[in-house]
Amino acid sequence: MPAAAIETSEREGRLHVRLSGDWTLTALQSPIAGLEARLQALAARNCGWELSAIGRLDSVGAILIWRAWSRRWPEFLGVSAQQRAVLERAAAMSTEYEAKPPERSYFGLLVLGKLLLAVGNELRDIVTLIGQLLLDVCSLFLHPGDIPWREFSANLYKSGAQALPVTGLVGFLIGVVLSYLSSLQLKAFGADIFIVNLLGISIIRELGPVIVAVLVAGRSGSAMTAQIGVMRVTEEIDALATMGVSRSLRLVLPKVAALSIAMPLLVIWCSAAGILGGMVSAKLEMNLPYGYFFAELPKAVPVANVWIGIGKGFCFGALIALIACHFGLKVRPNTESLSSKTTVAVVTAITMVIIADAVFAILTRNLGLPGGA
Repeated sequence: MPAAAIETSEREGRLHVRLSGDWTLTALQSPIAGLEARLQALAARNCGWELSAIGRLDSVGAILIWRAWSRRWPEFLGVSAQQRAVLERAAAMSTEYEAKPPERSYFGLLVLGKLLLAVGNELRDIVTLIGQLLLDVCSLFLHPGDIPWREFSANLYKSGAQALPVTGLVGFLIGVVLSYLSSLQLKAFGADIFIVNLLGISIIRELGPVIVAVLVAGRSGSAMTAQIGVMRVTEEIDALATMGVSRSLRLVLPKVAALSIAMPLLVIWCSAAGILGGMVSAKLEMNLPYGYFFAELPKAVPVANVWIGIGKGFCFGALIALIACHFGLKVRPNTESLSSKTTVAVVTAITMVIIADAVFAILTRNLGLPGGA
């Protein structure tokens, strides 16, 4: 197998290059970069080319020669019809697959477009999942015997009952800290009694639902994503489909329903613990009697705030469960995908909770205020 060779000669005052040997992948000298650099140096001198002495020419050799010619045909070229056909094929391939870097002015637009497409695809999949859950609910109304009570109760226990200690502790400490910091400022203005208003509105209406949502997203949301993701890795979901068991009915719906019911109860529990912590701190810092706290709390915090907190809990619970199950179902059968999707699920759930809380704040800005509606 003759190796690829390059010969040069002077004819009529012009440099001529004669290529011989086999210009194939197996016959080309290594490293090819040196051979390509020599060809490019010769092509820059506007020389004539003679390719008829080439024994065999494949696509690799043709692309190498075509790139050395700066992707244009030389003025003086001696080539057979078969070799020209191979070179034309290489020219077409080079034109088709040549990647042009995006212009700098459009780079930001391309990144934004990819981001919007990714978000759009995720929203489409979540809407599809919600639609499937609605169909499952309608089916259960027609066939009550198919309600997955065992899965529902198990998720209610894991997401609700087992979360009581941590939510109660965090709520109590938040109440203590908020009451302590607020008392320092209120004492300076002689407004000690307004600690009831501050604690009641902030904890019952805002901090209680948001704190519980963040804790549940990190605790129960990640567990839901990991559980469904492991089932994807171990192909248990495929086995359920083979047996004719609906994954949305047995896996997703019980989790969404359980967390939607558990979250409002956890919000009430966390808010009560926060009020208790604030009351204890107010007693220690400002010597505010417990009886006064209990008497003034209903006046300072209208009952509408309680309903707003419960409504937030229900919406946050459904949102966290949907996002967790959505990313769990998108896990690919490898451990790297499982860890990344679990992280994305928690971050996305917390972000969406904060956005939803902002929407609630706008929609309910005139509700639940003392002296208002």
